[in-house]
Amino acid sequence: MTTISFPAVPAPDEQAGRQAVARQEQLTKPVGSLGRLEELGVWVAARQGVSPPRPFARPRVVVFAGDHGIAAHGVSAYPPEVTAQMVGNFLSGGAAVNVLAANAGATIRVVDLAVNADTPPVVSARKVRRGSGSIDREDALTQAEVEAAISAGRAIADEEVDSGADLLIAGDMGIGNTTPAAVLIAALTGTEPVAVVGRGTGIDDTAWMRKTAAIRDALRRARTVLNDPVALLRTSAGADIAGLTGFLAQAAVRRTPVLLDGVVVGAAALVAEELAPGARQWWLAGHRSAEPGAPLVLDHLDLTAILDLGMRLGEGSGALTALPVLTAAVRVLGEMATFAEAGVAGPTEAEASGPRP
Repeated sequence: MTTISFPAVPAPDEQAGRQAVARQEQLTKPVGSLGRLEELGVWVAARQGVSPPRPFARPRVVVFAGDHGIAAHGVSAYPPEVTAQMVGNFLSGGAAVNVLAANAGATIRVVDLAVNADTPPVVSARKVRRGSGSIDREDALTQAEVEAAISAGRAIADEEVDSGADLLIAGDMGIGNTTPAAVLIAALTGTEPVAVVGRGTGIDDTAWMRKTAAIRDALRRARTVLNDPVALLRTSAGADIAGLTGFLAQAAVRRTPVLLDGVVVGAAALVAEELAPGARQWWLAGHRSAEPGAPLVLDHLDLTAILDLGMRLGEGSGALTALPVLTAAVRVLGEMATFAEAGVAGPTEAEASGPRP
């Protein structure tokens, strides 16, 4: 058994949430007329413990990178060396995540936990190993490695919160990583492999069949450790996904909201909720990934995506695309005038109470 455990996750501030709801009702608009923006503003107020909420001062993206042994068995449209090449692209500012972070006012950190290549010291300080085991036939990690990876993710969350991050976004990079993600999702939601296997980077039918077979074989191994989240990560994940899991759980422990990205981060979130029950109260789903496992994650965690744009890149790209919407929700609640402040007549009693029977 594992020595990894997380303290109880604190609940959001219900009083601040109620105050935010009351403020929404006083703003110069019909109640509910801004739809989901109103809900999102209230959500942030309850997590910040203050109404109106503050605009995010330091939104931070952390991209967890790692290679997967399963990628050697033809489950991806891209060769495994692309993982290390993309880490370089992140560092030089040329990836989608860089562009979208700049657009949303966020900064980026890249962490190599299991890239099967040498990467610069700035990203590899917490590296656990090069690549992972091929999960259809062997464990992804040893017990010591999975504990090191979870601890790394936990420590990274602490570092970011201690440095002032008030919103965290988790991203992923790893050729083949949608295969372990599908295994985790299928295992934890009780779903058959064929329902969670997506096209990932854009694989053809033959590769899809190979991927489905690999997931079926890996799922048989995963189901034997289903009741132990750390053993599940050791058996079926990889150091990058284990790190993501520790990161998401610790962010919730530290009362820091997280904007989730797509299917790989979602798979880690499923395990993080098992490790730290209640952590999902601190997460928002940035978008609904086009990967078939994504809606299973959202349903299981009872989350509703902010956006649905058919995205499936990963990296944190979907969450970053949603961040300006979340920022708008916060600013509406904090900066709109109330009826009293604007000298605008509020709703009549009849309008406020709705039509009488």
